[in-house]
Amino acid sequence: MRVLVTGHQGYLGTVMVPVLVEAGHEVVGLDSGLFAGCVLGPPPADPPGHLVDLRDVPSAALSGVDAVVHLAALSNDPLGSLAPELTYDVNHHASVRLARLARDAGVRRFLYASTCSVYGTSGADELVDEDAPLRPVTPYAESKVRVEADLVDLADDDFTPVSLRNATAFGFSSRLRADIVLNNLVAHAFLNGEARVLSDGSPWRPLVHARDIAAAFAATLVAPREAVHAKAFNVGWEQNNLTVAQIANEVVEVVPGARLVITGESGPDPRSYRVDFSRIRAAVPDFHAAWTVKAGAVELAEAYQRFGLTQQDFERRFTRLAHLSDRREAGTLDDTLRPVDPQR
Repeated sequence: MRVLVTGHQGYLGTVMVPVLVEAGHEVVGLDSGLFAGCVLGPPPADPPGHLVDLRDVPSAALSGVDAVVHLAALSNDPLGSLAPELTYDVNHHASVRLARLARDAGVRRFLYASTCSVYGTSGADELVDEDAPLRPVTPYAESKVRVEADLVDLADDDFTPVSLRNATAFGFSSRLRADIVLNNLVAHAFLNGEARVLSDGSPWRPLVHARDIAAAFAATLVAPREAVHAKAFNVGWEQNNLTVAQIANEVVEVVPGARLVITGESGPDPRSYRVDFSRIRAAVPDFHAAWTVKAGAVELAEAYQRFGLTQQDFERRFTRLAHLSDRREAGTLDDTLRPVDPQR
């Protein structure tokens, strides 16, 4: 298929594109370039694509496309809380507009990167599946809930949207993110000798490796229509349902000399949930999650050592909110987070 991948120059997109190419698809990218330069290690080989903000995508970008893998978003909770109006504008309204353009252009399948954060405060008493109540507690998660609902309304006999609710991603990507839990804990342990937990460590988090997310999208792309049409699927596996303290302990075990520090300074975290991933295994049997949290921690620590991660890069370049703040201060982004000079 000819597959348009939005956000192809982001953390997940940089991992996703090679997986889709290896599966035999022709990949076209679409990205605003906000994080294109946030590279650790060798620069990735990007596919041909469109350099455009998600809010400004022209209908011509969907011409001749068979399927869309929609990853592009303002993608973390702190950023969403800082600028909720932009989060809804980009993550909700622009995503639904893209889906309409895709449907009108004859795109057959639209895979949407949602999140397990939609379960928010479901707690840890039992595993939550896709039919559990949605309790988002941040603008980021709320925007995902809204898009999922709108995509179901757009579904018809010729247009199959699928919402893939990814667990919290981890693992190395050459366009690194250091502001997601495992990547952050390993970086802090590598640079400072401490796996530092700011909450009390008790909240539960489901985790999934970036490559397993890519594998789930690749398998869903070619799954039978009747198995996935207008449905939502949790992406991950139950073995990686861990408390934040347990995640930090995995880090301490693989980073030499690191110690666990639980400060509790951020207070209780209402986001706590354990997730059931059986539905995607049943509907998309070609997908199998393979990466444990410990294996991901080893991979990250080795990459940080090999490519020379620095404290400055950790705090600014690979932290989404800090990077965007620096770009706004430098004048390369306007108040709407559109690049002033798209080439920079």
